Amino acid sequence: MKVLIVNGPNLNLLGKREPEIYGTTSMEDYLLDLKSEFQNHEISYYQSNIEGEIINRLQEDNFDVIIINPGAYTHYSYAIADCLKNIRKPKIEVHISNIYKREEFRQKSVTAASTDSVLSGFGMRGYRLALFSLNDFI
Repeated sequence: MKVLIVNGPNLNLLGKREPEIYGTTSMEDYLLDLKSEFQNHEISYYQSNIEGEIINRLQEDNFDVIIINPGAYTHYSYAIADCLKNIRKPKIEVHISNIYKREEFRQKSVTAASTDSVLSGFGMRGYRLALFSLNDFI
């Protein structure tokens, strides 16, 4: 199964950015662990700080499942939400922090309604949990 993990803005700084919230592990290091554990899946990764580039990548349609952390776009990108809505494949939204314990503007996800499920507050393990849950969506 081809799994595409997409991260939005500022998530290229994982491991450095606000470690008290996001931890000290980089996404690149975490991906090595995921690929080792889930060898039966072909896991690819894409990160961009630019909304249109994320949409372009999602529209390439060369995957079976999407795991997406839209970052700050979670809270206001109706363009990404519309893009996700039109993808007829399983989609799981992941948030490293518990968005419902953070600032009020972070507690609303405009993209969640266009996905099949949301994992929030499990740290980097959220990506792993999403991979474990794939059989529930296929």
